[in-house]
Amino acid sequence: MNRDNPADHTGIAKYNAAARASSATVIGHYSTSFGLAARLLAPRVRGQVRTIYALVRVADEIVDGAASEAGVSVDGQRDLLDALERETDRAMGSGFSTNLVVHAFAATAREAGIDTSLTAPFFASMRRDLDPSPFDAAGVAEYIYGSAEVIGLMCLRCFVQDTPRTKEELQVLETGARSLGAAFQKVNFLRDLAADRDALGRNYFPGVNLLTMTEEQKNELLDDMDADLDAAARVLPMLPLGSRRAVTAAHHLFARLAAKLRVTPARALMSARVRVPDPEKIMIALTASFGPGAWKR
Repeated sequence: MNRDNPADHTGIAKYNAAARASSATVIGHYSTSFGLAARLLAPRVRGQVRTIYALVRVADEIVDGAASEAGVSVDGQRDLLDALERETDRAMGSGFSTNLVVHAFAATAREAGIDTSLTAPFFASMRRDLDPSPFDAAGVAEYIYGSAEVIGLMCLRCFVQDTPRTKEELQVLETGARSLGAAFQKVNFLRDLAADRDALGRNYFPGVNLLTMTEEQKNELLDDMDADLDAAARVLPMLPLGSRRAVTAAHHLFARLAAKLRVTPARALMSARVRVPDPEKIMIALTASFGPGAWKR
């Protein structure tokens, strides 16, 4: 094959486009909130971030949903996850995969500088979901890093790939990205208490009896989440405009979820999943797009 032949490049261009479209389809079927925020991203970054979340969703379905419902054993799920990680590693190195979601992610990784220092902790956390042993505080922190904070770091690399930053600026941005990822995960833990405990047998809040959780315990957990959200908010103005509005919208959405959790009685969290109504989500997105400072460069 002549690598200089334009026709050859047309083939890979079509394949890349099909892979990106597959990632968009995955996200479209799973997350209205993410889809709404992603529309505020600059086109190139929007496509890249979708590829990250599509890979994350496929891995999550291996350990939390579709694979089990299809009758795959825990050992089988572990084998599938290991195979997905190996294929992801290979594709990041070679630039090609027969798995369209993996191929799309690998293209993003190669463009934005995402490597196994971020993907390995993610897959380790997914593997931890197949371990029934209880979490301790250190285990939860490690799990949150791999399942959420590294996702924030992957997205950040897409956000700043065309805007050179100093080492010091990158460190500040990375701290904010990790804080925001942690906040997202912790909020989801709290509003998914019933499903995690009853369907999956998990408790991500060691030391808290979910059936007898008090208002004081709930508010202590929310204080920790609010601290993460506050830390992330301080970094938002440093993001490029093409990413800032979307990240601001996502931040505000989870801040609203945290506020709704604050006024929901602790005992009710085991029977109802707190959510933000779609019209309110749209208003949050509009505020992030056109509110004060949204267009400031």
